[in-house]
Amino acid sequence: MGWEYTEKTRQLFMDAVQGKPGTHMGELENPDGLGEHGSIVCGDALRFTFRVKRDAEDPRNDVITEARYLTFGCTSAIASSEALCSLLEGKGYTPLEALKIQNQDLVDFLGGLPQQKIHCSVMGAEALEAAIYNWATKRGVDISEYGFDQQTEEEKEGRVVCQCFSVTEPYLRRKIKELNLKTIPDITNATKAGGACMSCHHAPGGLQDLLDEIWGEESGGRSSEVSQPDMPENKAEKGGEGSSEKNGSEEGMSFYQFCKEVENTIDKYIRPMLQKDGGDIEIVDIKEGNLIYCRLTGACAGCAGAATTLKMTVESTLKDRVIENLQLIAV
Repeated sequence: MGWEYTEKTRQLFMDAVQGKPGTHMGELENPDGLGEHGSIVCGDALRFTFRVKRDAEDPRNDVITEARYLTFGCTSAIASSEALCSLLEGKGYTPLEALKIQNQDLVDFLGGLPQQKIHCSVMGAEALEAAIYNWATKRGVDISEYGFDQQTEEEKEGRVVCQCFSVTEPYLRRKIKELNLKTIPDITNATKAGGACMSCHHAPGGLQDLLDEIWGEESGGRSSEVSQPDMPENKAEKGGEGSSEKNGSEEGMSFYQFCKEVENTIDKYIRPMLQKDGGDIEIVDIKEGNLIYCRLTGACAGCAGAATTLKMTVESTLKDRVIENLQLIAV
């Protein structure tokens, strides 16, 4: 079963991948601000750009007029990015005012997101901060005066706590405090850290140690060992293959089961959508490492937007309904 998204989230996603007027997927040439967050390796990456109307006297009064994004993420990542761009353009924010936008604002704009998808809104907010820092550097604005501390370089160089997703200690410390994360599932939902092999959960200097150090053992607590309703191993125990909360091979799914889930998702959700426009899709091969080799056929094969369809529609649907950490390869 797929995630339960609000109607607004689904509509924003579909409008974006179809390139409807008023949507924001793309990239601005020579932007005034550019920021990136995430990693292609872990399946989520976002590149954010914006343009401002420059104030002739004081750059602090520049106003954001256009915003665009590129992402390899799933439905929630695309919808969250659309929400971010809509907020920026609709409110006429200055970059300094835009610093006040938090990931919760994006969640509220969408009418809510599944807890396991909160990291997608965090990704957009982080990319926005990086873009504002880029704008400030170009315009000579000292944003530290406004309580903003750009920590990207420090976080890149810090100790890696989660090896699977390359999440560092400085970044985790900041997000734990900023988002009031109190348990390991909270951290995983917001940052993806600890969501794969889970070896960093209780390792020395791992996620639980950080929680205990920041909040104290009584507030964060070892209770996360007892109650982890959103962690993959518990869902697999509760529901197995038929669980409504299934999240692909992250739950111990075998390679055979993974292949069947991919085939079922394509047959049930993707193929009917393509056939409406006279197209279809063929699975050429599926390899270990969650690599899926596909080709579009019929009317879709010669379409100028075939690559976009594969990446933004087919791959996104598979990420939502099978497992996030997969890669679709066109052949």
